[in-house]
Amino acid sequence: MTHDAAPWWRRAEQRVTGRFTVAARPSALQLAKAGGAAVLSWFVCLIFFPDSLPMFGAIAALIVVQESVDQSLTKGIERVVGVLFGVSVALGAGALFGTNSWLFIAAIVVSMGVGWLLRMSATSTNQIAISAMLMIALGGSEIGYGVERLVETAIGAAIGVAVNAVIAAPVRTGLMHDEITSLTGNAAAALDRLADALDTPRDDAWLEDMLESARELHEERAQVHAELRRARESLRLNPRSRRHMRQLLEDDALFQRVQPIVTQVIGMSRALYDLYDPELVEDPSVIGMRQEIRRAAHDLALLGTAPQDTGTAPEPPALTAPYTIPRPPPRHWVLIGSLMEDLRRVRGRITGELD
Repeated sequence: MTHDAAPWWRRAEQRVTGRFTVAARPSALQLAKAGGAAVLSWFVCLIFFPDSLPMFGAIAALIVVQESVDQSLTKGIERVVGVLFGVSVALGAGALFGTNSWLFIAAIVVSMGVGWLLRMSATSTNQIAISAMLMIALGGSEIGYGVERLVETAIGAAIGVAVNAVIAAPVRTGLMHDEITSLTGNAAAALDRLADALDTPRDDAWLEDMLESARELHEERAQVHAELRRARESLRLNPRSRRHMRQLLEDDALFQRVQPIVTQVIGMSRALYDLYDPELVEDPSVIGMRQEIRRAAHDLALLGTAPQDTGTAPEPPALTAPYTIPRPPPRHWVLIGSLMEDLRRVRGRITGELD
């Protein structure tokens, strides 16, 4: 049963669960690292503060273990700063308003104001408010308790960053390589479909499918771009970055070449869809252009397939001298001229003649 054919109650359930679930389960190793960091922080904090439950340290460790070491450091700083201001707000509010029942409300309002005045992020501002409420609920207005919780938070954050960096620090370059290879292959397939449209007369349904397939490249390119940013972030401050940096630089360079090609392919597909004429396949000038498009598709696919990926010797490029049309036919000159210009740019990106 497809998603559209599912009963309404099941679709409603999927809409609700989709708000707090993900398509793929998080890494079990990351979950184990977060749990281990929290437990380790608990026992380390007990060494320094044996008379209190080190919840602040365990919470900090849980929050800090993220998908990358750089994110862990950011979250650690964010948590420590949040606790610092939260403890300060709690102590100040307690000194001004005493132990009134509405002290929590005052702490929340003051915390939001502090975050706004300091131009802190929404997450950091919430950290201040949460820390202030925990401080009031557990320690009241005792400055010694607040200092202990701040130190405890710093210990938990430091342990979280260290655990995430030392124990198999997350690296996302492998996924990035697969994504860029897939994008390159799909762009080459879209070029092949353009050549197919110029080889045999096609109906409207086929042309619509061709255009829709080309448009999907736009979303795929955006996903690859986002994955590239995550891959760069995963190597920042990562002890394992040296062995993965070369692959990331190669994938980044390939993406910079493929990205404008995707734009040209989408434009070529749109132009062919709008101005298509079955008689195009009989035009002598289109025959050579069709062959050039297939050569471009072949060489584009080669860009995304390294010799070590296939285990065979690399294929020679198919593109040779640029294809030219001395005089385009008067009936289809707009479409042919548009395709030729886009093809020139695609060829230049593939061969490296255009930066």
